[in-house]
Amino acid sequence: MKFIVRIARVGFLAIVVLWFAAGALAQTYPNKPIRLIVGFPPGGSTDITARLVGQKLSTSLGQPVVIDNKPGAGSNIGAEAAAKAAPDGYTLLMCTIANSINYSLHKDLPYDLIKDFTAVTQTTSMLSFLVIHPSLPVRSVKEFIALAKSKPGELNYASSGVGNSPHLAGEMFKMMAGVNMVHIPYKGTGPLLNDLLAGHVKIAFETTPAVLPHVKAGKLLALAVNSAKRTPLLPDVPTMSEAGVPGFEMTSWNGLVFPAGTPKEIVTRIHQETVKALRTPDVHEKLSSLGAEPVGSTPEQFAVHIQAETKKWAKVIKEANVKVD
Repeated sequence: MKFIVRIARVGFLAIVVLWFAAGALAQTYPNKPIRLIVGFPPGGSTDITARLVGQKLSTSLGQPVVIDNKPGAGSNIGAEAAAKAAPDGYTLLMCTIANSINYSLHKDLPYDLIKDFTAVTQTTSMLSFLVIHPSLPVRSVKEFIALAKSKPGELNYASSGVGNSPHLAGEMFKMMAGVNMVHIPYKGTGPLLNDLLAGHVKIAFETTPAVLPHVKAGKLLALAVNSAKRTPLLPDVPTMSEAGVPGFEMTSWNGLVFPAGTPKEIVTRIHQETVKALRTPDVHEKLSSLGAEPVGSTPEQFAVHIQAETKKWAKVIKEANVKVD
């Protein structure tokens, strides 16, 4: 009996020690700069989001949040660096839809998106559109599908590269609409837009920052927004489901993750501060102007989202037989 009581006391003391340790950790964190890795070059929507959030976190946490751009390999270089970092709360990754796609697109990745990271919060959701050059003789998705079916294999759609979200949106559209189009990959959004605006290619599934100014200027036509609801940026443009392809949705996203094993107290602190940052008027206004909707989900919700997106794009990649060189 005395032995059992002694064990119980030891267990109780251990819990007390852990509780005080967690409290001390929460009070002292952070005590040095935090690195936020972005797997893309400066200037893009992911980088802009990271800098907006990072600036707010620097103020609220009292320590600099340093943006570390590590572009290359479809954001895999940055993700690998984050996965291998110490789980001490001083390395964050701006995880994106590209990471969910890469999970199935690339063989032998040096990290596991599901196992090697702890979700913090989804920061934004970014809209995309099915856009066409005005010279294409259609003005609705139904007319577009009819044209594509009448000319199997003759229509081309462009994207900014093999395996990215606009490419896979096109492949998913082909499967769901039952049409046959040819993919034309470009080396970046800039060259794609040049040819799309010139009418050399006439179809693309692109994100809001790339196409919105040209749609508003009448240089491109938006047939549908690829989201579950319409956007106030172009309120007259129907969703893809409304336009004739029920269930079609392709929304780009990004969010913060830590290396797996990061203490829960730190995850909770960064989640709370990030949600506050996303709700500030200036951040909300800037993100909205880019066509990005601030989210601020819970860690559990973001983890479920990452898993669902990974599963969704794995199916598209397999059925469309998408491969990278």
